[in-house]
Amino acid sequence: MNILFNNPRKSLNKAFLKQKPLRSEIELFKTNLIRLLDKIDEIEREENQKNHIRDFLRDTFYKETNEINTKDTKDLVIHLGKTNKDQVAVIIEAKRPGNKSEMLSQAKPNSKALQELVLYYLRERIEENNIDIKYLIATNVYEWYIFEAATFEKLFYRNKAFVKQYEQWRDGQKVTRDTNLFYNEIARPFIDAITDDIVCTYFDIRNYETILRNENKEDDKSLIALQKLLSPNHLLKVPFANDSNSLNDKFYKELLHIIGLEEVKEGSKNIIRRKITNRHSGSLLENTINILETEDSLRRMKDRASYGETREDQLFSIALELCLTWINRVLFLKLLEGQLITYHKGDPGYRFLNAATIVDFDELYKLFHQVLARNVSERSPNIQQKYSRVPYLNSSLFEISELEAAALKINSLDDSETLELLSTTILKDERKKNTSLPTLHYLFKFLDAYDFASEGGEDIAEDNKTIINASVLGKVFEKINGYKDGSIFTPGFITMYMSRQSLRPAVIQKFNEYFKTEGIAEISTFEELYNRVDKIEIKTANQVVNSLRVCDPAVGSGHFLVSALNELILIKSELGILADKNGKRLRDYEFTIENDELIITDEHGLFVYNHLNKESQRVQETIFGERQTIIENCLFGVDINPNSVKICRLRLWIELLKSSYYLPSPAGEPGVRLETLPNIDINIKCGNSLISRYALDADIKKALKRSKWSIDSYRLAIMSYRNARSKEEKRDLEDLILAIKSDFETEVSTSDKRFIRLKKAKDDLFTLTNQGQLFEKSKKEVAEWNKKVAEYSAVITKLEKEIEEIKNNAIYKNAFEWRFEFPEVLNDEGDFVGFDVVIGNPPYVYRNSEIEAFKEYFKSKFFNNTGNYDLYKYFIEQAIELTKKNYFHSFITNSSFILQISFEKTRKYLLDNSSILILAPLGPNVFDEATVDSAVYILQKSKFENNLIKTIVPIQPKLISETKSYEISQDRFLSNDGLVFDYLLQDIQFGLVNRLFSNFPSLEKGFEFGVGINTGYIKADLTSDFQIDERYHPMVPGTGISRYGDVICKGYIMYDRDFVRSKGKLGRTLPDEKFFTEPKILVVRTRNLSLKQRIVATIDSEHKYNLNRLSNIIARTGYSIVGLLAVLNSTLFNWLYSNRFYDYEIKPIYLRNSPLCDVNDKNLCQLTIQILEAKKQGQDTTALEQQVDELVYKLYGITEEEKRVIEGG
Repeated sequence: MNILFNNPRKSLNKAFLKQKPLRSEIELFKTNLIRLLDKIDEIEREENQKNHIRDFLRDTFYKETNEINTKDTKDLVIHLGKTNKDQVAVIIEAKRPGNKSEMLSQAKPNSKALQELVLYYLRERIEENNIDIKYLIATNVYEWYIFEAATFEKLFYRNKAFVKQYEQWRDGQKVTRDTNLFYNEIARPFIDAITDDIVCTYFDIRNYETILRNENKEDDKSLIALQKLLSPNHLLKVPFANDSNSLNDKFYKELLHIIGLEEVKEGSKNIIRRKITNRHSGSLLENTINILETEDSLRRMKDRASYGETREDQLFSIALELCLTWINRVLFLKLLEGQLITYHKGDPGYRFLNAATIVDFDELYKLFHQVLARNVSERSPNIQQKYSRVPYLNSSLFEISELEAAALKINSLDDSETLELLSTTILKDERKKNTSLPTLHYLFKFLDAYDFASEGGEDIAEDNKTIINASVLGKVFEKINGYKDGSIFTPGFITMYMSRQSLRPAVIQKFNEYFKTEGIAEISTFEELYNRVDKIEIKTANQVVNSLRVCDPAVGSGHFLVSALNELILIKSELGILADKNGKRLRDYEFTIENDELIITDEHGLFVYNHLNKESQRVQETIFGERQTIIENCLFGVDINPNSVKICRLRLWIELLKSSYYLPSPAGEPGVRLETLPNIDINIKCGNSLISRYALDADIKKALKRSKWSIDSYRLAIMSYRNARSKEEKRDLEDLILAIKSDFETEVSTSDKRFIRLKKAKDDLFTLTNQGQLFEKSKKEVAEWNKKVAEYSAVITKLEKEIEEIKNNAIYKNAFEWRFEFPEVLNDEGDFVGFDVVIGNPPYVYRNSEIEAFKEYFKSKFFNNTGNYDLYKYFIEQAIELTKKNYFHSFITNSSFILQISFEKTRKYLLDNSSILILAPLGPNVFDEATVDSAVYILQKSKFENNLIKTIVPIQPKLISETKSYEISQDRFLSNDGLVFDYLLQDIQFGLVNRLFSNFPSLEKGFEFGVGINTGYIKADLTSDFQIDERYHPMVPGTGISRYGDVICKGYIMYDRDFVRSKGKLGRTLPDEKFFTEPKILVVRTRNLSLKQRIVATIDSEHKYNLNRLSNIIARTGYSIVGLLAVLNSTLFNWLYSNRFYDYEIKPIYLRNSPLCDVNDKNLCQLTIQILEAKKQGQDTTALEQQVDELVYKLYGITEEEKRVIEGG
């Protein structure tokens, strides 16, 4: 085994490296590291050395947050929480500096210190089932060797032979249980046989002594990497301030307070609402509502009904949208201010967003609309002088919006209002002097307490301010914007993974299409593309990548599009085609994506833009150009929420702002000039992605012939709009684009099949009713004539009603016409060809009353028109429809579509229309705001042939990229009941399950299945603490049973069909009473997926009445429920329900279809009775249950090899 050393800097997450540590953090680190060095005594016993290390780590990083102490025989561990009950995250083996014989070194890696770490890791991983270990450290106080736990997981834990040796030693099956035997006879030879290189981080604190003890603060920068390496952000992988997966809660809560909102828990969701109590008239929201009411602004609103049903709802929704618009602008400007300060080496003269400059709302109005919305040369002399350092970027964000024009502009707000400082405010010193401030002053002081300017090179934040960057703001935007339903922010590790796994095959497909036109052999992997791409002109290669079209149909804050943007730049870098405007490659720079951030490094470290350096200018211009090209040409999004659309546009503008660069100012033009931002708003549109008047295949060819516009002219208008430099030019182009779309829509509507059928029906009716007759009709002919007139009239009425409904129906109000809106995905004939990648996280809405009006539309449009109205199943179908043939689609969504019976038609649609490339069920812990079980899938829109699905089941969602995959055949799903995606079954397991289901009858042959009583909305009427009359029976709750245990009752429940029926919809139909009066098996229905024991069942022979959290099984004549109980509680059935029926519920439909063996077997029934009796006596039944397991294996014909599969051997 060979150890490769990384230095601390190389081991750190580069996004974390970008974040400046506070000066106070560095000073504390220096003080405690000097104290550690001074305490070291090379001959002092190890116990003391261990204490010195503990004190150093605790006092520097972990004192308030994490327990650090010994555990069992481990020298030191760092726990994930404040007590030793929390899981262990870091294991430390400490040696005396003089103990060279046992200490790890590069020359002698297979040392006792390493062997001890291996033992401690296995004990923690196996005995404690700890999946939260992050790092393992061997140190002699001076030297530190830090290993990632993932390395030990791969080398040791996943090696079954090695783990078996360990378990035999642990269980006393070796000569001795002495640890020396494990170290010398098990661990040492195994480590010696490892041929892989093992990477670890190495440093020696003696190398830092000179830096630590001098007075030159500039030298402190050399301590940054070491300080970060030992911090909880690295060792415990705690999210850092600018981690895109985390939220700065303090910043978020105080911003809510200033706006006038609060976050509360409603059911399982966190929602944001207007404050109910302690409303402050000085908050932005209350100030806005007050002025809206004073000026009677609602009366001027043409479409106020769209903001809510009641006047109060309308006032709140309008005020909130205005406040979000204003706050978005202010936050964008704060980032701009930070960028300018960074570019000018911390020059405070570039600060403009403060109370001294912006004294009131009138001045803020000027900043928005007379400074930022105008080119520098168009600003008035006074404005030019006051804001000489504020550049023009793009007018779109700062133009007066339609809502502002109709309702209220920010200069109407009352400047005299003050706002009470939040009790937990970051402005501690200010609160000692003032309990309240003018709202605008409060906002600016609050923002100034954070650092928006500190990203960039490795440096120290001297003013000790917490850093806020675009990634943090993205999550803040998402949460505030999702105020109605509780926003679900997709974490960066998911958006990065999905972008990588869907964009790279799409790029390969694009190049293959190019190769085909050039007569060049196709490629199948990214590595093959890398070796081939240098034979293509760099301009051509970039054009191929830039021809990708990526769409998120539920775009939210734009997180997926930002990840796609970064991934496409990374792809270009890795292919070696990232080049400046002159075609010169960026060769000497490394591009990586970490924590959803694009990181650029060179030989000196992190790239930092210096506009005075020619090479730095070239790199910055190139990155800006690439971002602009990709955003303009490749990224598209749609969302029903107009605030989401605004925030998505803002996020993309911020990405461009991060790489903005200075232009040389033309002679005579005042102020500074940054490169302007394009009008990307035309790529991100507002509408309902699921609702359209016109089908994607609606014929547009005739419309094009009749229209004066072509697809090319449409595309040209869009391109011109993106680069329009003035409001007037934008308005003209908006009118042109609207005219083109309107023309197409008019022409296509007349080509709609319904219009054609209506015209034909009217023509036929006219012909029929205006025919001349030579002879009078017979009675029969009159009857026939009347019948035809009635038929034509009925068809005409029906079609006219449908067409009128399309024109006027409220469901089409926000309809999004995919057919016209994006000419980039239409071919020259106007056919919709689709997007190359459709990606996102669709809404999961379930039985939401807001979709009541859409139900009939959904039933008629979508293939899966059964079951609940879960929006994500419609989004799955819509996304596949929107995807170009042979290209790629990826969603993270509720995992219920994988296994639940009600999603059979969704699975059929997927199987009929795609090849599934990746399936990754992630469990319930993906999102902070929701506990829903989620899954990622990536598919190619093509008919599958012998397709193997790469299946990933990580132990934690964050490990999705690192978890080893296995392959399962897509064909297999076609043979499953309900087409379930039984992803947990690998081939040998699938064969076993298939044999069981094929060779044995189902349980329903011998048993009947039901569920307990659903109390519905009348629980209070049905239940009682005592027995009122003979209709009341002992009630068994869902928690009332255990395996083979007694049935525990809690209160009484009424069984009266007539009474329940009298309650109408409030009640629920009662089950057949035989499921309570006959001897029965009770099975717990809801089981957490993480529980080892999936089935919990017992017998009730005392006629108890259970609630519907329990399923009921009664026997048909000739079958034993005693024997069935043993089968259900057996290891075989537990395995079956952990792998085949992997659902939250142990549903009756699963139970009834399970395989039935001979449950009347005499030995089986006798053993079950013994277990039941022993349980009543409180005795241990482990041995009896093992006998049951062996007997059940025998009854089902399970082989020894199959037993090993079931028991994980």
